[in-house]
Amino acid sequence: MRKYWLCGMVAGLAAGGAWLHAQEPTRPTFRVKVDMVVLSFTVTDSKGRYINGLKPADFRILEDGIVQKMNTFAEGNKTPVQMLEDGTLRPLVVNAQERDRGPTADAFVGTNVFVLFDTSNYMYRGFVYASDAIADFIRGLDRADSVAVYTFSRNLSRAALLVKDHNDAIMGLRKAVAGDDAALYNSLLLTLRDAAKVPGRKVVIVFSNGPDNASMVAPDDVRAVAEDEGIPIYVISTSDVGRDPISASVFRRISSRTGGQVYFAKTWQKQVEAFESIRESLGNSYTVTYYPAPNPNEGFRKIAVEIVSDVGRKLRVRARPGYRPHAGF
Repeated sequence: MRKYWLCGMVAGLAAGGAWLHAQEPTRPTFRVKVDMVVLSFTVTDSKGRYINGLKPADFRILEDGIVQKMNTFAEGNKTPVQMLEDGTLRPLVVNAQERDRGPTADAFVGTNVFVLFDTSNYMYRGFVYASDAIADFIRGLDRADSVAVYTFSRNLSRAALLVKDHNDAIMGLRKAVAGDDAALYNSLLLTLRDAAKVPGRKVVIVFSNGPDNASMVAPDDVRAVAEDEGIPIYVISTSDVGRDPISASVFRRISSRTGGQVYFAKTWQKQVEAFESIRESLGNSYTVTYYPAPNPNEGFRKIAVEIVSDVGRKLRVRARPGYRPHAGF
């Protein structure tokens, strides 16, 4: 499982990392160490329709052009399989007595969904509608999915920790209250740090109006952590793209570089459609894990997913472009 350390984080990271002060001038330092790569991706045809039913033999994973040996493979929320040395497949072990001998299926079944909800004063007018849209999204998640709900204004609040019971997550969501300034990137960093501790597949869904006027971390530093950790970021922005082109550009960059997507949805109906699109993407994704083959490159390593059975190259893969095994910012 991938591990990272945030060194020199800030004096304002208080009470076990509950929140960050925006006024602290010190820039954070990140350290990343990779033990196993978790890679989630989707496959679509030329019309954008998801392609299901592909097998491990249909894919080839490359890192800086070096072919990687897949360790596990899963489609959607189906039981993952492990690739053995002789090329055969077997379901991941689920017996508690066998846990020390290999990865277990329960860590890879379903998706760990972290919802980060903007409750700053930028969201004041659409607060109730946004809460309803998020609640509907959570109700529609697969039973195998776990969900956490975090809210933020100047500080991050963990309204509902990661749970299988979706009703508990909605109860936490309903306790959210409107705040003041927006420290989106501070809060996103802390959310990513929590998500990185969880084994298996995870995603972060940001629901925000866009502007950030209280963070001390740069958005590209936060994006790099998500990229290196293999955590796709989906963004639903309620802002007007024309009035806030800077946030729109950042959201596009963060989502594309982590294998997620961005949606600009000013109306409640568009927000519901965005959540439905995200739910469909999660249900139709593939997830593989692998231990990187020897590679002298300690900088950015490019990941490529090839579909060897697609002779005509008509299928499209959406995945993060790579990661850094050791990064310093």
